[in-house]
Amino acid sequence: MTREEKSQVIEDLTAELANNANIYLADISGLNAGTTSDLRRAAFKANVKMAVVKNTLLAKAMEASERDFGNLPSVLKGNTSVMYSETGNVPAKLIKTFRKKAEKPLLKGAFIEEAVYIGDDQLDMLVDIKSKEELLGEIVGLLQSPAKNVVSALKSSGGKLAGILKTLSEKEG
Repeated sequence: MTREEKSQVIEDLTAELANNANIYLADISGLNAGTTSDLRRAAFKANVKMAVVKNTLLAKAMEASERDFGNLPSVLKGNTSVMYSETGNVPAKLIKTFRKKAEKPLLKGAFIEEAVYIGDDQLDMLVDIKSKEELLGEIVGLLQSPAKNVVSALKSSGGKLAGILKTLSEKEG
């Protein structure tokens, strides 16, 4: 690979890192061609973009990026695949599901909405991370719940109050 080609790859990787809030690094070494193809197909169906990258070029792209990847470059050893996703937990779910039939991919690390996770032991936690949409839905539900309770209390109390007022006005009349 020429110097120009390398700098173009670094530029492309830097752009990908800037445009994606959720980045997973995985080790898929040892998977045969058929299994790797199955993983790529599953990633495509899950709307996860996947690419095998050279560690040195990815490290340089991380360095060139405006984001703080913390200790994430330290996992760039051996075979590395990058997974990009709009939803933070989708690649983790994909890896976990895929590992039911193969022992890899192994999670090397992840960058989720500015937070860095290192190691395969983080996989279960990453599966449980909620997306922004899920969190917003929960917040809206929580905010609506008290309002519904107040409205229903006012309706039922209002009916009782109206009944009491009616009874009092009939007694006076």
